Amino acid sequence: MAYAILTASSVERYLLSLQDIALFFDGAPLHIEEIGDGNLNFVFLATSTRDRTKRLIVKQAVPYLRCAGESYPLSKERMTYEIRSLHHFATLCEHIPKIYYSDETMSVLIMEYLGNHCIMRKGMIDEVIYPHASMHLGHLLAHTLFKTSALCLSSGEHRHLVSQFIGNRELCKLTEDFVFTAPFMNHHTNADLPELADLAGEIAGDMTLKMHILTLKNLFMNRNDALLHGDLHTGSIMLNQDETYVIDSEFAFMGPMGFDIGTLLANFIMSWVAHGVHRHHAYQEWILETIEQFWQHFESTFCALWNATPHSALVSSGFTTPRLLQRYQNTYMRQLLQESIGFAGCEVLRRQFGIAGVEDIRGIADSTLREQANREAVAIGRNLIGNHLHVNSGDDILRLIKEHYAR
Repeated sequence: MAYAILTASSVERYLLSLQDIALFFDGAPLHIEEIGDGNLNFVFLATSTRDRTKRLIVKQAVPYLRCAGESYPLSKERMTYEIRSLHHFATLCEHIPKIYYSDETMSVLIMEYLGNHCIMRKGMIDEVIYPHASMHLGHLLAHTLFKTSALCLSSGEHRHLVSQFIGNRELCKLTEDFVFTAPFMNHHTNADLPELADLAGEIAGDMTLKMHILTLKNLFMNRNDALLHGDLHTGSIMLNQDETYVIDSEFAFMGPMGFDIGTLLANFIMSWVAHGVHRHHAYQEWILETIEQFWQHFESTFCALWNATPHSALVSSGFTTPRLLQRYQNTYMRQLLQESIGFAGCEVLRRQFGIAGVEDIRGIADSTLREQANREAVAIGRNLIGNHLHVNSGDDILRLIKEHYAR
């Protein structure tokens, strides 16, 4: 089928023309509702009018930025990378929604409706505790990052994976611009926040900070360690008390492992800051425990997978000894943690000054508390970037988050 933009009135006809989807709905008429509130794509909820338990999500990329309209062109091929990445991730772990149909030509993805799950950001704003989130997310990232890297794959397999995702240049460029560049200078896309003008000026003039950011941006642009989600924050995680799923991977690309880890950590940190200004200290403690347990589970799972892999593109059988491999693993994991902390700092800062803030902080109604949260987040972000090369263990994550309060 040639590409055509779906509308609320045409989605039903399109879905029922697909044999497997028509069978899923038993040929029943459908109720279609547009539910997307994101910046990039259109999202519809299709529900059987005979059996309301039969529901599917339909997501389509259009050739422009959804939030800006047709005046801001953006390649619809971004959906190609979400389709490919979700299919691949689903072979590596269980934390991906079931995909019922995908079509790269139509830039369409049809997947399971997670009606019993909540967007993690919204749940955290409401102080919901998710007891399994740290373990699930550690498991997800350990498996997806390790199993798509040269630590696991053969050289040919790894290069083939690089070739499948090398074309996602447009969304990578958005990250380069809006995560690593614009927020740290006077730029027309930045948020209009006069109450933070003094901090914005400090950041723009902090050349030591910018040296670190340039190094981290260079890693983002030139390393192809593993297949990344590319935009892994609490708004792209859906979960409940028992299950955790990751969605919205249109930014997927082969890049430095620490970027996904750092982006996730940063969003936990910003939630911690927001609850701090409201004096929700018990929930803050849960967030810190989640960060600590996440890294512990990620590190132990990642290393266990590594130890169970005797041969890969990087390490050939017989090349090393168990003792040397252990030494190399320790160095590798320490460097990965350092890069993750650096990327986390970039994410925290860009969310304060840049075009896309987080609801956790920008949604605070009291302007005094909101500014306090902004400023505390900036202090933490600068601390993370400035000291990421001094991190040696998971304990240092919590120290860097908390230590600015002692000053």
